[in-house]
Amino acid sequence: MEASIMDGLGRRCGAVSGLTTVKNPVSLARLVMDKSPHSYLAFSGAEDFAKQMGVEREENDYFITEDNMEMLKIAKEANSIVFDYRIPTTGYESCGVEVESPILMNGLPISVYAPETVGCVVVDSQGRCAAATSTGGLMNKRAGRIGDSPLIGAGTYASDICGVSCTGEGEAIIRGTLAREVGAVMEYKGLGLQEAVDFVIKERLDEGQAGLIAVSKTGEVAYGFNCVGMFRGCATEDGFMEVGIWE
Repeated sequence: MEASIMDGLGRRCGAVSGLTTVKNPVSLARLVMDKSPHSYLAFSGAEDFAKQMGVEREENDYFITEDNMEMLKIAKEANSIVFDYRIPTTGYESCGVEVESPILMNGLPISVYAPETVGCVVVDSQGRCAAATSTGGLMNKRAGRIGDSPLIGAGTYASDICGVSCTGEGEAIIRGTLAREVGAVMEYKGLGLQEAVDFVIKERLDEGQAGLIAVSKTGEVAYGFNCVGMFRGCATEDGFMEVGIWE
C-alpha cells in the first residue's frame, strides 16, 4: 500500500510506499509530513517508522478479501494488470459507451474492475488547500512497483492555488506530472480550475487514461477524466452533497 498527503500552506508533504501492515497509510503519510525531517519513507523504513509512531497496524489477513483474491486469480490467468477504473467489454450499451476489446495497458489486456485508489481534496474558509491520495496499487502488479499515488506532483499536489488528487493509469499520470500540471497551467496560463483540469486531461495523458478531482483557493470544485467513469463525490459546509460515476 502507498499514500501521500500535501498541505498547500508552505507546500508541506509526506508520502509512504511498500506498506504491508499499516491500517491507514494516509495517516502514516501525515506523520511523515508532521513528525519526521523527510518527505517520503518506503518499505522497511516506512514500516519501522509506523512502529515508532504507534499507528494502528494489522496482520496481513486483515487486508485480504475473497473478492480481491478472485480478481487476482482472474488477473493471473489472463496475464493482466487490473486497473482502478471500469473498462466495459459487454453489457454497457445503455450507457452510450462502445468499447472495442481487448483494451491494453502497456501491452497487457485490462478486463477486470478493481477500485483501489481513494483521494480527497479540501479547501477551507481561508482558501487553504490540501490533498491526499491512498492506494493498494494495480492488481497483479510487479513486486516493487510504485505508482503515482505517493508521488508528489504526479498523483497528489497542493499549493496556495489548488489541491489535486488523481486516479487511473499510474504510469501515464507519472509521465504527465498530472496533479502539478493543474496548478502550473492555472499559475502560468491564467486558466480557471475547470479549464486547467480539462487542459491537462486532454493534453498531458497522451495514450493513458486517468481522472482527477480538484479544488481551488476560491472554493471552486472540478473534476475530469478520459475513461468511461470515475467514482466521485462532493460536499460543502452549507450541506450540499453530490455523487457521480459517469460523465
